[in-house]
Amino acid sequence: MTDPIADMIIRIKNAGDSRKEIVSIPYSKLKFEICTLLQKEGIVGEVSKKGKKITKSIEVELLYDNGDAHIQGVKRVSKPSKRVYRKAVEIRPVKSGYGNLILSTPAGLMTDISARKAKVGGEALFQIW
Repeated sequence: MTDPIADMIIRIKNAGDSRKEIVSIPYSKLKFEICTLLQKEGIVGEVSKKGKKITKSIEVELLYDNGDAHIQGVKRVSKPSKRVYRKAVEIRPVKSGYGNLILSTPAGLMTDISARKAKVGGEALFQIW
């Protein structure tokens, strides 16, 4: 697997489309921080680590709105083959403010709204709506 973040967001989206309650993702610190940020934003439910040292995984509870998955779509912006960086003034709302752009900034992982408020830019990881 060459892009573990793309794998993670697609697993979450596909699990939501197939009406799963919980999705399991292989563990890494970055993926756990992304899932924790998505939980703070109310995009996913409870996030927890499971397993021992070798077989650690992240379990993410999915949220639904009237039977439909809360996550309607995702788009990977920065890829391993082409990194995409955005200045604070270049960050635009996703889906007219209905979605979020997740950025990796010097101040940590942030959504587009909090990055604009903090006037900090960084690598645009993915969009989620």
